[in-house]
Amino acid sequence: MSKNQEIAERVLTLVGGEDNVHSVVHCATRLRFKLKDEGKAETDKLKADPDVIQVVKSGGQYQVVIGSHVSDVYKELIAHSSLGNESEEASEEKGGNLFNRLIDIISSIFTPFLGAMAGVGILKGFLILATNLGLMTADSGAYQILYAASDGFMQYLPLALAFTAAKKFKTNQYISLAIAAAMVYPAITTAAAEGGLDFFGIPVIINPSGYMSTVIPIILVVWLQSYLERFIKKVIPQVVQIVLVPLLTVVIMVPLAFVVVGPIGTVIGNGLGGLYAGIYNFSPLIAGAVMGGLWQVFVMFGMHWGFVPIMTNNLALAQYDTMIPMLFAPVIAQAGASLAVFFKSKNEKRKALAVSSTITSLFGITEPSVYGITLPLKKPFIAACISGAVGGAITGFFQVKAFGNIMPSILAIPSMISNIDGVESNVVMGIVGIAVAFVLSFVLTLILGFDEETEATAAEPAKKENTATNKSDKIVLASPLTGTIVPLDKVEDEVFSSGALGKGIAIEPSNGELYAPADGEVTTLFPTGHAVGITTVDGAEILMHIGMDTVEMDGDGFELFVKQGDTVKQGDLLVKFDIEKILAAKHPVVTPVVVTNSGDYLDVLDMNQTDVFHGEDFLAVVR
Repeated sequence: MSKNQEIAERVLTLVGGEDNVHSVVHCATRLRFKLKDEGKAETDKLKADPDVIQVVKSGGQYQVVIGSHVSDVYKELIAHSSLGNESEEASEEKGGNLFNRLIDIISSIFTPFLGAMAGVGILKGFLILATNLGLMTADSGAYQILYAASDGFMQYLPLALAFTAAKKFKTNQYISLAIAAAMVYPAITTAAAEGGLDFFGIPVIINPSGYMSTVIPIILVVWLQSYLERFIKKVIPQVVQIVLVPLLTVVIMVPLAFVVVGPIGTVIGNGLGGLYAGIYNFSPLIAGAVMGGLWQVFVMFGMHWGFVPIMTNNLALAQYDTMIPMLFAPVIAQAGASLAVFFKSKNEKRKALAVSSTITSLFGITEPSVYGITLPLKKPFIAACISGAVGGAITGFFQVKAFGNIMPSILAIPSMISNIDGVESNVVMGIVGIAVAFVLSFVLTLILGFDEETEATAAEPAKKENTATNKSDKIVLASPLTGTIVPLDKVEDEVFSSGALGKGIAIEPSNGELYAPADGEVTTLFPTGHAVGITTVDGAEILMHIGMDTVEMDGDGFELFVKQGDTVKQGDLLVKFDIEKILAAKHPVVTPVVVTNSGDYLDVLDMNQTDVFHGEDFLAVVR
């Protein structure tokens, strides 16, 4: 029996045996069990086991930290048990409070097509602008074709929602599409408009426009479909499932959608719209100030997903939305703050990042500004939030409207021009709100300033420690990331914070690129891309773990640029990762960088930085 098999069998026995394991996966260093009863696990004996580094209970998981050879132990565990055969349903995460689960569902359903939705929304805005300027006429063929391109996606939105909802609820996506297609079928929509539709005498009550452009009904339908489909699979012989499961699911769900589920979803959607309208009508100014001031905070914590169905639902009900224009100001305010940092900073690298972040924020991508500039420096972020609140209040007070579901940016300004008879939108004041947010954020950042010591430390480390690079008593490592330094003991994971895996430091990254910290060989690399281990030419073993619990993302948002066994040079790109996706999945993005064989050296010392750019010296391994 191999040593890894011995470890696997001991661990399995001490967690309560195979019968106590709901499911098990592994990440860079640990076995992650979901136990049926954690009380049956002998935690003290596991901690005392010489081959177990630590035991951590977190996020509903019972985590047994093994070390860099965990994949070998996992293989033995699966090979000598039936744990690799659990069903998909069995391994599905059921934990978390209701709010977090709803946010997770919404983000999973809407994220895949937000780019397409934003693109066609901007196109619609430019078409409206073109007709108002007399560059095109509404009856021209070119206009009609381009308008179909801009409007078709929103008209048939339930089809996209059906596909992504089916993936989230783990049901057949093509059956979901068939059900959604029936709900937006033109003849049904026409019958709904005429008010004469029934199913074997049971009246079908839907809006005159049917289910075109709706959000809530199809999500509820697919959720219910997931349960019905699983039930049908259990009672139908497997030999005929390929035909009978789709047939029975469609025959049952389509009438149920029209008679019961769809009307309930419509009521919920109308209720959400009415609730927002009530708050907005009470005080558009207060609504704009709150949304403008807190929007970037909502984005940071993933709470912004809760507003997406409301905005989409407003567009479906009224063909315009008043919330979207309020969000222009906080986005553009980040650009103003970043531009002020460019003028005020003395750090050349930060100046370069600030000017590029200004441009990306103007076009709706605020992550480089927020995580790379304003949030690390604190006061510019506060200035941007204050300015976003002022700009949002102006936009709300003058009741500016958007006529497409677009990503807030300067490209989206034409979407505030009305193309609906009798519905006015004060696009001029919308532009004023944006301009005020930008200018005020710029001025406030210049006035408030930011910590000059932070600026100095970011510029000094390479200069201060360069002399150590060639000293035989030190191995100097370059930072693999650009971001803010976080002491290892502040990382919200006991395995890293306790130093059980080795000494080092953590970085809160401001962009999603991980580089080699030294010349060496890639000795540990997970297919998911969330963790990379390099053994340097001097023998130091470096583990870089992107985010916490990111193994659960199964590689979504990670792109590998190396493979295990590759020889790399310091500064070579190893992994690209999507910070926004990691945060949306409710995982911290803080990245520990540890020397796993710290015991072989006298010490591992940091350079006392606050911020660091990739390629700068940031750790010294003392021999």
